[in-house]
Amino acid sequence: MTITKKPYKGCRDFFPELMKERSFMFDKMHEVSELFSYEPYDGPLLEEVELYLAKSGEELIGEQIYDFIDKGKRHVSIRPEMTPTVARMAAQVYRETPKPFRWYSISNFMRYEKPQRGRLREFTQLNVDIFGADEHLASFEILDYFCTLLKSYGATKDMFEVQVNDRVIVDCVFKDLLKIDKEKSLKLYKVIDKSKKVAPDALDKMISEILSDKQIVDFKDYLGLKSFDDLAKFVALKNIDAANSSLIKFVDIINESSIKEFINYDPTVVRGLDYYTGIVFECFDKHKDNRRAIAGGGAYANLLQIFNEGPLEGVGFGMGDVTLRDFLDVHNLLPKISKSQSEVLITYFDQDCEEEAFKLAQQLRANKLKVELNLGVIKFNKVTKLAINKEIPFVIQIGSREKEQGLIQVRNMETKDSQNIKATDIKEIQKYIRGDK
Repeated sequence: MTITKKPYKGCRDFFPELMKERSFMFDKMHEVSELFSYEPYDGPLLEEVELYLAKSGEELIGEQIYDFIDKGKRHVSIRPEMTPTVARMAAQVYRETPKPFRWYSISNFMRYEKPQRGRLREFTQLNVDIFGADEHLASFEILDYFCTLLKSYGATKDMFEVQVNDRVIVDCVFKDLLKIDKEKSLKLYKVIDKSKKVAPDALDKMISEILSDKQIVDFKDYLGLKSFDDLAKFVALKNIDAANSSLIKFVDIINESSIKEFINYDPTVVRGLDYYTGIVFECFDKHKDNRRAIAGGGAYANLLQIFNEGPLEGVGFGMGDVTLRDFLDVHNLLPKISKSQSEVLITYFDQDCEEEAFKLAQQLRANKLKVELNLGVIKFNKVTKLAINKEIPFVIQIGSREKEQGLIQVRNMETKDSQNIKATDIKEIQKYIRGDK
Protein backbone atom coordinates (compact mmCIF):
# COMPACT_ATOMS: atom_id res chain seq x y z
CA MET A 1 0.00 0.00 0.00
CA THR A 2 1.37 3.38 -1.03
CA ILE A 3 1.02 6.15 1.54
CA THR A 4 -0.40 9.31 -0.04
CA LYS A 5 1.63 12.49 -0.09
CA LYS A 6 -1.50 14.60 0.17
CA PRO A 7 -2.82 15.92 3.53
CA TYR A 8 -5.96 14.52 5.15
CA LYS A 9 -9.11 15.57 3.27
CA GLY A 10 -10.15 19.10 4.16
CA CYS A 11 -6.74 19.93 5.69
CA ARG A 12 -3.79 21.87 4.28
CA ASP A 13 -0.04 21.77 4.00
CA PHE A 14 1.44 25.20 4.61
CA PHE A 15 4.55 25.50 2.49
CA PRO A 16 6.73 28.58 3.10
CA GLU A 17 4.86 30.77 0.58
CA LEU A 18 1.50 30.01 2.24
CA MET A 19 2.98 30.48 5.70
CA LYS A 20 4.11 33.99 4.73
CA GLU A 21 0.63 34.74 3.43
CA ARG A 22 -0.90 33.44 6.65
CA SER A 23 1.57 35.43 8.73
CA PHE A 24 0.48 38.57 6.88
CA MET A 25 -3.14 37.90 7.88
CA PHE A 26 -2.33 36.97 11.47
CA ASP A 27 0.08 39.89 12.00
CA LYS A 28 -2.77 42.31 11.26
CA MET A 29 -4.96 40.47 13.78
CA HIS A 30 -2.30 40.84 16.47
CA GLU A 31 -1.73 44.51 15.62
CA VAL A 32 -5.41 45.48 15.77
CA SER A 33 -5.96 43.43 18.94
CA GLU A 34 -3.17 45.37 20.61
CA LEU A 35 -4.63 48.68 19.37
CA PHE A 36 -7.90 47.82 21.12
CA SER A 37 -6.11 46.45 24.24
CA TYR A 38 -7.24 42.84 23.79
CA GLU A 39 -5.03 40.26 25.48
CA PRO A 40 -4.06 36.94 23.89
CA TYR A 41 -5.19 33.60 25.30
CA ASP A 42 -5.53 30.01 24.14
CA GLY A 43 -7.01 26.76 25.37
CA PRO A 44 -6.43 23.03 24.91
CA LEU A 45 -6.84 21.28 21.58
CA LEU A 46 -9.00 18.63 23.32
CA GLU A 47 -12.08 19.26 25.44
CA GLU A 48 -14.58 16.87 26.99
CA VAL A 49 -17.60 16.43 24.72
CA GLU A 50 -19.86 17.36 27.64
CA LEU A 51 -18.73 20.97 27.24
CA TYR A 52 -20.02 21.12 23.66
CA LEU A 53 -23.21 19.23 24.50
CA ALA A 54 -24.01 22.03 26.93
CA LYS A 55 -23.27 25.02 24.70
CA SER A 56 -23.00 24.16 20.99
CA GLY A 57 -25.59 23.71 18.25
CA GLU A 58 -27.17 20.38 17.34
CA GLU A 59 -25.53 20.24 13.89
CA LEU A 60 -22.08 20.77 15.40
CA ILE A 61 -22.49 18.00 17.97
CA GLY A 62 -24.43 15.55 15.83
CA GLU A 63 -22.43 15.74 12.64
CA GLN A 64 -19.27 17.82 12.81
CA ILE A 65 -17.17 17.05 15.87
CA TYR A 66 -14.15 14.76 15.81
CA ASP A 67 -14.77 12.81 19.00
CA PHE A 68 -13.33 9.64 20.52
CA ILE A 69 -12.86 7.79 23.80
CA ASP A 70 -9.39 8.37 25.19
CA LYS A 71 -7.28 5.84 27.12
CA GLY A 72 -8.77 7.10 30.37
CA LYS A 73 -12.29 6.27 29.08
CA ARG A 74 -13.13 9.95 28.71
CA HIS A 75 -15.30 11.11 25.81
CA VAL A 76 -13.30 13.94 24.23
CA SER A 77 -13.32 16.03 21.07
CA ILE A 78 -10.86 18.03 19.03
CA ARG A 79 -12.18 21.56 19.51
CA PRO A 80 -14.65 22.57 16.78
CA GLU A 81 -15.11 26.13 18.12
CA MET A 82 -13.72 28.39 20.85
CA THR A 83 -16.74 29.89 22.62
CA PRO A 84 -17.35 26.99 25.07
CA THR A 85 -13.65 26.97 25.92
CA VAL A 86 -13.46 30.71 26.52
CA ALA A 87 -16.60 30.45 28.67
CA ARG A 88 -14.97 27.71 30.74
CA MET A 89 -11.84 29.82 31.16
CA ALA A 90 -13.80 32.98 32.00
CA ALA A 91 -15.75 31.06 34.64
CA GLN A 92 -12.48 30.40 36.49
CA VAL A 93 -11.34 34.02 36.76
CA TYR A 94 -14.23 36.44 36.17
CA ARG A 95 -14.86 37.15 39.86
CA GLU A 96 -11.38 38.53 40.52
CA THR A 97 -10.64 39.98 37.07
CA PRO A 98 -11.25 43.75 36.62
CA LYS A 99 -14.04 44.36 34.15
CA PRO A 100 -14.40 44.66 31.33
CA PHE A 101 -11.73 42.20 30.25
CA ARG A 102 -10.84 41.71 26.62
CA TRP A 103 -9.42 38.50 25.18
CA TYR A 104 -8.51 37.27 21.71
CA SER A 105 -7.09 34.08 20.25
CA ILE A 106 -5.90 32.81 16.88
CA SER A 107 -6.41 29.08 17.22
CA ASN A 108 -6.76 25.88 15.22
CA PHE A 109 -10.04 23.89 14.93
CA MET A 110 -11.45 20.76 13.27
CA ARG A 111 -14.97 20.06 11.99
CA TYR A 112 -16.10 17.05 10.01
CA GLU A 113 -17.95 18.62 7.11
CA LYS A 114 -17.85 18.63 3.32
CA PRO A 115 -14.84 20.63 2.11
CA GLN A 116 -15.85 23.40 -0.31
CA ARG A 117 -15.01 27.00 -1.14
CA GLY A 118 -14.72 28.94 2.09
CA ARG A 119 -15.06 25.84 4.25
CA LEU A 120 -12.50 23.20 5.19
CA ARG A 121 -12.33 20.59 7.95
CA GLU A 122 -9.22 22.12 9.47
CA PHE A 123 -9.09 25.89 9.90
CA THR A 124 -7.65 28.64 12.05
CA GLN A 125 -10.00 31.20 13.53
CA LEU A 126 -9.66 34.60 15.13
CA ASN A 127 -11.91 34.83 18.21
CA VAL A 128 -12.41 38.17 19.96
CA ASP A 129 -14.47 38.62 23.15
CA ILE A 130 -15.15 41.33 25.70
CA PHE A 131 -16.65 40.40 29.08
CA GLY A 132 -18.42 42.46 31.72
CA ALA A 133 -19.27 45.58 29.71
CA ASP A 134 -22.57 47.21 28.73
CA GLU A 135 -23.92 45.12 25.86
CA HIS A 136 -24.50 47.97 23.44
CA LEU A 137 -21.19 49.67 24.10
CA ALA A 138 -19.36 46.35 23.88
CA SER A 139 -21.19 45.46 20.66
CA PHE A 140 -20.13 48.75 19.14
CA GLU A 141 -16.52 48.19 20.16
CA ILE A 142 -16.52 44.70 18.66
CA LEU A 143 -17.91 46.04 15.38
CA ASP A 144 -15.40 48.89 15.44
CA TYR A 145 -12.61 46.35 16.00
CA PHE A 146 -13.85 44.22 13.13
CA CYS A 147 -14.17 47.10 10.67
CA THR A 148 -10.74 48.38 11.70
CA LEU A 149 -9.26 44.95 11.05
CA LEU A 150 -10.70 44.64 7.55
CA LYS A 151 -9.69 48.22 6.75
CA SER A 152 -6.13 47.39 7.85
CA TYR A 153 -6.00 44.94 4.94
CA GLY A 154 -7.14 47.72 2.60
CA ALA A 155 -10.85 46.85 2.51
CA THR A 156 -13.46 49.56 1.81
CA LYS A 157 -17.23 49.92 2.16
CA ASP A 158 -17.60 48.72 -1.42
CA MET A 159 -16.09 45.38 -0.42
CA PHE A 160 -17.98 44.37 2.72
CA GLU A 161 -20.97 45.16 4.91
CA VAL A 162 -21.94 44.17 8.43
CA GLN A 163 -25.56 43.09 8.84
CA VAL A 164 -26.94 43.55 12.35
CA ASN A 165 -30.00 42.37 14.26
CA ASP A 166 -31.06 42.03 17.89
CA ARG A 167 -32.38 38.75 19.23
CA VAL A 168 -34.26 40.68 21.91
CA ILE A 169 -36.31 42.16 19.10
CA VAL A 170 -36.85 38.76 17.49
CA ASP A 171 -37.98 37.35 20.85
CA CYS A 172 -40.44 40.25 21.23
CA VAL A 173 -41.83 39.60 17.75
CA PHE A 174 -42.34 35.94 18.64
CA LYS A 175 -43.75 36.53 22.11
CA ASP A 176 -45.69 39.82 21.86
CA LEU A 177 -46.75 39.84 18.21
CA LEU A 178 -47.02 36.23 17.09
CA LYS A 179 -47.72 34.95 20.62
CA ILE A 180 -46.05 31.59 20.04
CA ASP A 181 -44.51 29.25 22.61
CA LYS A 182 -40.85 28.37 23.09
CA GLU A 183 -41.03 25.25 20.93
CA LYS A 184 -42.40 27.15 17.93
CA SER A 185 -39.96 29.99 18.58
CA LEU A 186 -37.00 27.63 18.27
CA LYS A 187 -38.38 26.26 15.01
CA LEU A 188 -38.98 29.75 13.67
CA TYR A 189 -35.44 30.81 14.56
CA LYS A 190 -34.18 28.02 12.30
CA VAL A 191 -36.52 29.19 9.54
CA ILE A 192 -35.19 32.76 9.78
CA ASP A 193 -31.63 31.51 9.70
CA LYS A 194 -32.36 29.62 6.45
CA SER A 195 -34.68 32.22 4.89
CA LYS A 196 -32.10 33.59 2.41
CA LYS A 197 -30.72 30.18 1.55
CA VAL A 198 -33.91 28.52 0.28
CA ALA A 199 -36.36 29.17 -2.55
CA PRO A 200 -39.49 31.28 -1.77
CA ASP A 201 -41.80 28.27 -2.11
CA ALA A 202 -39.70 26.25 0.31
CA LEU A 203 -39.66 29.16 2.75
CA ASP A 204 -43.46 29.53 2.57
CA LYS A 205 -43.85 25.82 3.26
CA MET A 206 -41.61 25.94 6.33
CA ILE A 207 -43.46 28.98 7.70
CA SER A 208 -46.93 27.49 7.08
CA GLU A 209 -45.99 24.42 9.10
CA ILE A 210 -45.46 26.62 12.18
CA LEU A 211 -47.75 29.68 11.92
CA SER A 212 -51.38 30.46 11.18
CA ASP A 213 -52.38 32.66 8.22
CA LYS A 214 -52.65 35.81 10.37
CA GLN A 215 -49.33 35.12 12.02
CA ILE A 216 -47.72 34.58 8.62
CA VAL A 217 -48.73 38.10 7.52
CA ASP A 218 -47.07 39.68 10.55
CA PHE A 219 -44.03 37.43 10.26
CA LYS A 220 -43.51 38.28 6.58
CA ASP A 221 -43.87 41.97 7.41
CA TYR A 222 -40.98 41.46 9.83
CA LEU A 223 -38.87 39.59 7.26
CA GLY A 224 -39.43 42.44 4.79
CA LEU A 225 -37.76 45.11 6.94
CA LYS A 226 -34.81 46.79 5.22
CA SER A 227 -33.38 49.34 7.66
CA PHE A 228 -33.21 50.51 11.27
CA ASP A 229 -35.83 53.13 10.39
CA ASP A 230 -38.12 50.39 9.01
CA LEU A 231 -37.64 48.48 12.23
CA ALA A 232 -38.53 51.47 14.42
CA LYS A 233 -41.75 52.01 12.44
CA PHE A 234 -42.59 48.31 12.56
CA VAL A 235 -42.28 47.88 16.32
CA ALA A 236 -44.26 51.11 16.89
CA LEU A 237 -47.03 50.02 14.49
CA LYS A 238 -47.21 46.55 16.01
CA ASN A 239 -47.11 47.95 19.54
CA ILE A 240 -43.92 46.19 20.63
CA ASP A 241 -42.06 49.27 21.87
CA ALA A 242 -40.04 47.25 24.41
CA ALA A 243 -38.14 45.80 21.46
CA ASN A 244 -37.51 49.23 19.96
CA SER A 245 -35.95 50.66 23.11
CA SER A 246 -33.45 47.81 23.36
CA LEU A 247 -31.75 48.88 20.14
CA ILE A 248 -32.08 52.68 20.20
CA LYS A 249 -28.88 53.25 22.19
CA PHE A 250 -26.87 51.00 19.91
CA VAL A 251 -28.21 52.59 16.70
CA ASP A 252 -27.48 56.08 18.06
CA ILE A 253 -23.87 55.12 18.75
CA ILE A 254 -23.47 53.62 15.28
CA ASN A 255 -24.98 56.67 13.56
CA GLU A 256 -22.50 58.99 15.27
CA SER A 257 -19.48 56.84 14.40
CA SER A 258 -17.11 56.44 11.46
CA ILE A 259 -18.21 52.84 10.91
CA LYS A 260 -21.85 53.61 10.12
CA GLU A 261 -21.15 53.26 6.38
CA PHE A 262 -20.42 49.58 6.94
CA ILE A 263 -23.45 48.74 9.14
CA ASN A 264 -26.93 47.73 7.93
CA TYR A 265 -29.99 46.20 9.55
CA ASP A 266 -31.09 42.70 8.47
CA PRO A 267 -34.02 40.90 10.16
CA THR A 268 -32.80 37.50 8.94
CA VAL A 269 -29.52 37.62 10.88
CA VAL A 270 -30.13 35.61 14.05
CA ARG A 271 -27.04 33.33 14.19
CA GLY A 272 -27.63 29.62 14.52
CA LEU A 273 -26.20 29.06 17.98
CA ASP A 274 -28.53 29.16 20.95
CA TYR A 275 -26.25 31.06 23.32
CA TYR A 276 -26.74 34.48 21.68
CA THR A 277 -29.14 36.66 23.67
CA GLY A 278 -28.80 40.19 22.25
CA ILE A 279 -27.23 41.98 19.31
CA VAL A 280 -25.97 39.63 16.59
CA PHE A 281 -24.14 40.37 13.36
CA GLU A 282 -22.62 38.83 10.27
CA CYS A 283 -20.13 40.36 7.85
CA PHE A 284 -20.76 39.71 4.16
CA ASP A 285 -18.42 39.98 1.22
CA LYS A 286 -19.98 42.15 -1.51
CA HIS A 287 -17.94 40.68 -4.35
CA LYS A 288 -20.12 38.89 -6.90
CA ASP A 289 -17.79 35.88 -6.92
CA ASN A 290 -17.73 35.48 -3.15
CA ARG A 291 -21.09 36.64 -1.82
CA ARG A 292 -21.02 34.96 1.56
CA ALA A 293 -20.54 35.55 5.27
CA ILE A 294 -16.91 35.88 6.29
CA ALA A 295 -17.42 36.45 10.02
CA GLY A 296 -20.13 36.53 12.65
CA GLY A 297 -20.83 37.00 16.32
CA GLY A 298 -22.99 38.67 18.91
CA ALA A 299 -23.90 39.23 22.53
CA TYR A 300 -24.46 36.50 25.08
CA ALA A 301 -25.37 36.62 28.75
CA ASN A 302 -25.74 33.03 29.93
CA LEU A 303 -22.56 31.25 28.89
CA LEU A 304 -21.42 30.61 32.46
CA GLN A 305 -24.65 28.99 33.63
CA ILE A 306 -23.43 25.46 32.91
CA PHE A 307 -20.64 26.05 35.44
CA ASN A 308 -23.10 27.42 38.01
CA GLU A 309 -21.38 30.77 37.63
CA GLY A 310 -22.40 34.20 36.38
CA PRO A 311 -24.16 36.13 35.19
CA LEU A 312 -21.48 37.62 32.98
CA GLU A 313 -22.37 39.50 29.82
CA GLY A 314 -20.12 39.08 26.83
CA VAL A 315 -19.86 40.04 23.18
CA GLY A 316 -17.63 38.36 20.66
CA PHE A 317 -17.06 37.24 17.10
CA GLY A 318 -15.14 34.66 15.13
CA MET A 319 -13.53 34.83 11.67
CA GLY A 320 -11.84 31.89 9.98
CA ASP A 321 -8.66 32.14 7.94
CA VAL A 322 -10.24 30.32 4.97
CA THR A 323 -13.04 32.84 4.43
CA LEU A 324 -10.71 35.76 5.18
CA ARG A 325 -8.21 34.61 2.56
CA ASP A 326 -10.98 34.19 -0.02
CA PHE A 327 -12.14 37.74 0.77
CA LEU A 328 -8.67 39.21 0.43
CA ASP A 329 -8.04 37.22 -2.73
CA VAL A 330 -11.15 38.27 -4.69
CA HIS A 331 -10.52 41.92 -3.79
CA ASN A 332 -6.79 41.73 -4.68
CA LEU A 333 -5.79 42.65 -1.13
CA LEU A 334 -3.17 39.94 -0.68
CA PRO A 335 0.31 41.45 -0.97
CA LYS A 336 2.93 40.17 -3.39
CA ILE A 337 5.08 38.17 -1.04
CA SER A 338 8.71 37.51 -1.90
CA LYS A 339 9.95 33.94 -1.98
CA SER A 340 12.62 34.94 0.50
CA GLN A 341 12.64 37.10 3.60
CA SER A 342 16.42 37.48 3.33
CA GLU A 343 17.92 40.92 2.77
CA VAL A 344 21.31 39.73 1.62
CA LEU A 345 22.92 36.57 0.26
CA ILE A 346 26.55 35.97 1.27
CA THR A 347 28.64 33.87 -1.13
CA TYR A 348 32.30 32.87 -1.30
CA PHE A 349 34.31 31.58 -4.23
CA ASP A 350 37.22 29.88 -2.45
CA GLN A 351 37.34 27.42 0.42
CA ASP A 352 39.81 29.58 2.34
CA CYS A 353 37.14 32.38 2.43
CA GLU A 354 34.64 30.21 4.30
CA GLU A 355 35.66 31.39 7.76
CA GLU A 356 35.34 35.05 6.73
CA ALA A 357 31.88 34.40 5.25
CA PHE A 358 30.58 32.74 8.41
CA LYS A 359 32.03 35.50 10.59
CA LEU A 360 30.48 38.24 8.44
CA ALA A 361 27.08 36.52 8.50
CA GLN A 362 27.17 36.40 12.30
CA GLN A 363 28.12 40.08 12.56
CA LEU A 364 25.37 41.21 10.17
CA ARG A 365 22.75 39.10 11.96
CA ALA A 366 23.87 40.64 15.25
CA ASN A 367 22.93 43.97 13.64
CA LYS A 368 19.44 42.64 12.74
CA LEU A 369 20.03 42.07 9.05
CA LYS A 370 18.35 38.99 7.57
CA VAL A 371 21.17 36.99 6.06
CA GLU A 372 21.23 33.83 3.96
CA LEU A 373 24.68 32.28 3.78
CA ASN A 374 25.34 30.01 0.82
CA LEU A 375 26.76 26.89 2.41
CA GLY A 376 29.68 25.94 0.23
CA VAL A 377 31.82 27.35 -2.53
CA ILE A 378 29.86 28.68 -5.50
CA LYS A 379 31.07 29.66 -8.94
CA PHE A 380 30.89 33.34 -9.86
CA ASN A 381 28.54 32.76 -12.82
CA LYS A 382 25.95 31.00 -10.65
CA VAL A 383 25.57 33.70 -7.99
CA THR A 384 23.25 35.98 -9.98
CA LYS A 385 20.91 33.14 -10.95
CA LEU A 386 20.75 31.94 -7.34
CA ALA A 387 19.90 35.41 -5.99
CA ILE A 388 17.24 35.98 -8.66
CA ASN A 389 15.60 32.60 -8.05
CA LYS A 390 15.49 33.25 -4.34
CA GLU A 391 14.41 36.91 -4.82
CA ILE A 392 17.17 38.20 -2.52
CA PRO A 393 17.81 41.92 -3.22
CA PHE A 394 21.54 42.13 -2.28
CA VAL A 395 24.53 39.84 -2.69
CA ILE A 396 27.85 39.91 -0.87
CA GLN A 397 30.70 38.20 -2.70
CA ILE A 398 34.00 37.17 -1.08
CA GLY A 399 37.00 35.87 -3.02
CA SER A 400 40.68 35.38 -2.28
CA ARG A 401 41.58 38.80 -3.67
CA GLU A 402 38.89 40.53 -1.58
CA LYS A 403 40.07 38.59 1.47
CA GLU A 404 43.64 39.79 1.01
CA GLN A 405 42.46 43.39 0.68
CA GLY A 406 40.05 43.11 3.62
CA LEU A 407 37.13 43.99 1.35
CA ILE A 408 33.80 42.56 0.30
CA GLN A 409 31.71 43.38 -2.76
CA VAL A 410 28.04 44.23 -2.10
CA ARG A 411 25.80 44.14 -5.18
CA ASN A 412 22.29 45.55 -5.60
CA MET A 413 20.40 43.00 -7.70
CA GLU A 414 17.82 45.53 -8.91
CA THR A 415 20.09 48.35 -10.01
CA LYS A 416 23.13 46.12 -10.77
CA ASP A 417 25.31 48.63 -8.91
CA SER A 418 28.00 47.32 -6.60
CA GLN A 419 30.35 48.73 -4.00
CA ASN A 420 33.49 47.49 -2.31
CA ILE A 421 33.32 47.95 1.46
CA LYS A 422 35.71 47.04 4.25
CA ALA A 423 34.68 43.69 5.69
CA THR A 424 34.98 45.13 9.19
CA ASP A 425 32.74 48.14 8.49
CA ILE A 426 29.42 46.53 9.44
CA LYS A 427 27.59 49.87 9.70
CA GLU A 428 28.57 50.84 6.15
CA ILE A 429 27.43 47.46 4.83
CA GLN A 430 24.13 47.86 6.67
CA LYS A 431 23.74 51.40 5.30
CA TYR A 432 24.28 50.24 1.71
CA ILE A 433 21.77 47.38 2.00
CA ARG A 434 19.05 49.28 3.83
CA GLY A 435 19.67 52.74 2.49
CA ASP A 436 20.08 54.07 6.04
CA LYS A 437 21.30 57.63 6.33
